[in-house]
Amino acid sequence: MSAHGDVDLGHTVAGWTGTAIGLAGLCVTGLAVVAVSLPLALIGAGALTGAVLVTWALHLAGWGKPSGPRPPEEWPWRVRDRGARHGHRDCLGCRLAGRRPAEDPVPARAARPRPAPATAATR
Repeated sequence: MSAHGDVDLGHTVAGWTGTAIGLAGLCVTGLAVVAVSLPLALIGAGALTGAVLVTWALHLAGWGKPSGPRPPEEWPWRVRDRGARHGHRDCLGCRLAGRRPAEDPVPARAARPRPAPATAATR
C-alpha cells in the first residue's frame, strides 16, 4: 500500500509521456531564461505545446484514462482504455476531437397521475 492509500492515481502512458516531454520543455525554457536566448525559449515553448498535443493524441488512442476512478484491474499504466474510441463522458479532450458518447435516452414524459375515483365515503 502506498502513502496515498488504495487509490487510482491515473498513471498512464499518455500521462507519463506528456510529463516527460513537458519537463524537458520546462528545462529548455528555464535554460533560455538564464541564457537570455529567444531561440531556446521558442524551442522550450514548442516542446511544451508538443507535450500537450502528444498527451492528447495518446489519450484519444486509448493510452490515457477517463475521468474519475477506474476499477483496480485497470490501474497498471500499460492497460489501454477500450472506451476511448467512442469518447468519454465529461472529457474536454474527447469533445474537442468530436467524440461524444451516446447520451442516455431522454426519459419519456411522465403521465399525469389520474385522480382517484370518487367513492361514497369521499362524497
